[in-house]
Amino acid sequence: MLLFKVLLLSFLISNHINAQFGKHNATQNSYRLKAVKEIQLTSDTGGHFLNSTQCFSKDDNWIAYDGRHLETGIPANGKIGMVNIKTKAIKTLYQTTHQTQYGPGVGAVTFSPAANRVLFIHGIRNCDEKNPYSASRRTGVSVLTNKPGKAEFLDARNITPPFTCGALRGGTHAHSWSADGHWVSFTYNDLIIEQLSKQDSSIKDIRVVAVMNNSTSVTVPDTSNQENNNGKMFSAVVTEVTDNPAWGSDEIDKAFDEGWIGTNGYIKKDGSRQKRAIAFQGNVRDRQGKTKTEVFVADIPDDITRARPGCPLQGTTTSRPCIPVGVQQRRITFTDKGIQGPRHWLRTTADGKWIGFLAADKNGIIQIFIVSPGSDESRQLTFNDYPVEGPFNFSPDGGRVAYIADNSIFITHLNNGISERLNPKSPDSRKPVGAVIWSNHGKMLAYNRRLRKKAGNSYLQVFLLSL
Repeated sequence: MLLFKVLLLSFLISNHINAQFGKHNATQNSYRLKAVKEIQLTSDTGGHFLNSTQCFSKDDNWIAYDGRHLETGIPANGKIGMVNIKTKAIKTLYQTTHQTQYGPGVGAVTFSPAANRVLFIHGIRNCDEKNPYSASRRTGVSVLTNKPGKAEFLDARNITPPFTCGALRGGTHAHSWSADGHWVSFTYNDLIIEQLSKQDSSIKDIRVVAVMNNSTSVTVPDTSNQENNNGKMFSAVVTEVTDNPAWGSDEIDKAFDEGWIGTNGYIKKDGSRQKRAIAFQGNVRDRQGKTKTEVFVADIPDDITRARPGCPLQGTTTSRPCIPVGVQQRRITFTDKGIQGPRHWLRTTADGKWIGFLAADKNGIIQIFIVSPGSDESRQLTFNDYPVEGPFNFSPDGGRVAYIADNSIFITHLNNGISERLNPKSPDSRKPVGAVIWSNHGKMLAYNRRLRKKAGNSYLQVFLLSL
């Protein structure tokens, strides 16, 4: 009897550990849910490219998209639109003028969680064959859905010395709203440093992460050349990079593909709350000098307008923009091989407890892993027999993560690691692609499929799963 009780206790403890850490056999836990309805929202012969996150309007009635057919097609795309999830009505929100293959180009549209407003990348207005759209020649513009075509610059740009505090001097990309809609994060490439790197090989053109908030608008001295523009928000770089990271250190030479941590930050090790922070990917050098990507956190102060002595936020003609006083950067993963798999942005649960990233498991399969920004605790979340195929997103309640694997839409539950297939596996000719995005109320998932028309051309269409 005593032996039976010991064995039973051991079994219960084992099940509890498996439930906590998601260590399940993928073939047992992956199954297709019944009665998950798929709806095709768009069908016209155009592109309907969904951003990796935040594509639903705040009331969940509309889904925003840009007119691309390919991820790399922003320079030649001139359209931002949205589709109604009930009527399938299409509404054009913005159309560029004088659009060519060289720009200006628009793309990567996100909906504000707090207003009927979209934000997207816009190439510099004077883009042409000589000065085309590029990583350092783009900015973020916003359009109210009830005022289509009327774009406002959010981040100010000034590439003419003397530079302007609160304005940047290059290109902003992949904008993500904070939960309250008052802040935006993005990656940034500096035009001044890019030009210097072409003259001096010791200077590196490095991507960084920056943020902007609506604390104050920014006016630049001269906007007559269409290279410079005023901005509705104040911008600052918030990641520290170096041209030549020391081997085996936490120094990085690239910061990218970030995400806000939680809707209200996260709890630190000392029990206090960090109200505003971003998680981002940073490239370090291991002890052999090999580049690998790890997870970093940058704690952001409420005030990003204060500069450190001798290090201006706007940079100089020979130096990068400096980070504000109060920004704290730290590395939180120390893996053998680093982040791996398809391109993705770090995403977090709404409570800020977990940051998700992709890496290879012991069998070399790309899975989702999670790490705590407060304790640096990490674990493997998915244990599927097939790799995650693109960006992922956590549900608004933080209990599930959605992604594409094995040409199907999947969700995995964080509390027990069980993965569920939501629709049948598709042939390659019509497989889902890109990211899977949750609606704000967590009852729908949006994603793209590339469908072929009779003429032989294929077009990205928007699909919806009603849960």
